[in-house]
Amino acid sequence: MGVKFNKIVCVDHTKLEDWAIEELQKYSEAEVEVFKDSPESEKELLERIGEAEAIIVSWKTQIPQSIIEKCSHLKYIGMACSLYDDESANVAVDFAREKGIIVKGIFDYGDPGVIEFIISELIQLLHGFGENQWRKMPVELTDRKIGIIGLGTTGQLLAEALLPLGADVYYYSRSRKKEFEAKGLQYLSLEELLKTSEIITLHLPKNTKLLSEKEFEAFGSGKILINTSLGLPFEEKAFVNWIKAEGNFAIFDGDGGASLSEDTKGINRVISHKKSAGWSAETQRRLSEKVLENLKAYFN
Repeated sequence: MGVKFNKIVCVDHTKLEDWAIEELQKYSEAEVEVFKDSPESEKELLERIGEAEAIIVSWKTQIPQSIIEKCSHLKYIGMACSLYDDESANVAVDFAREKGIIVKGIFDYGDPGVIEFIISELIQLLHGFGENQWRKMPVELTDRKIGIIGLGTTGQLLAEALLPLGADVYYYSRSRKKEFEAKGLQYLSLEELLKTSEIITLHLPKNTKLLSEKEFEAFGSGKILINTSLGLPFEEKAFVNWIKAEGNFAIFDGDGGASLSEDTKGINRVISHKKSAGWSAETQRRLSEKVLENLKAYFN
């Protein structure tokens, strides 16, 4: 491999810091081209890519098979976002790799802010420090039965934050995490977790739909649901039926609630924030560092 790409293009608003763009220039023969908005069509996206051998893309822009097929010169796609699997990605990862294109995503860059958001929102709701209060009397996190659905990095960090506060923490995941069970977490099937938990918090890949009418019925009333996943991991109609039950509350950050209809956001006891819990100055620094690390590794 050579030591530089012919050109690197940031095809949308990747949120890379200025110093990171300057660092990218060391790996591009032509000047790095940076776009600050999302392309409105495949035609515009293809025009942005041009003859570039490397592109950087955020989660907001789709790079489907139809684009990759027309970009035979592409050698590298750097995702300025998480990459779990082809199904949940905004890039046709498997097809790109079949064509010999290296595709790299990043991990563990916005998780601490998500944990702070969840703990903060729960404390406000349980104690009634904001506009809402869960029960007639304020209650603590101590002895609350909290179910974590998805024990990836965010779920693990949340568990480690909740346990010292005296919460009873349960989890459901595709695979058992024995090392966390040794720390005090209890694994339950999804149905048992929903029946047991007073509060559930969802940490699932994009395009995952796990909860439908049956699961919400098992969860029941007088409960709290928190979603900071990228998208809705449940059927919205089933959620609407559930949230209307007495004593139920739901909390969303900007990512978790972005796909909710405005009618649903307006329902009483739906607490929906515009800001992404995982976005901060520290997140942007980590994102920039990890995108650069991936690109540099291409030449090693």
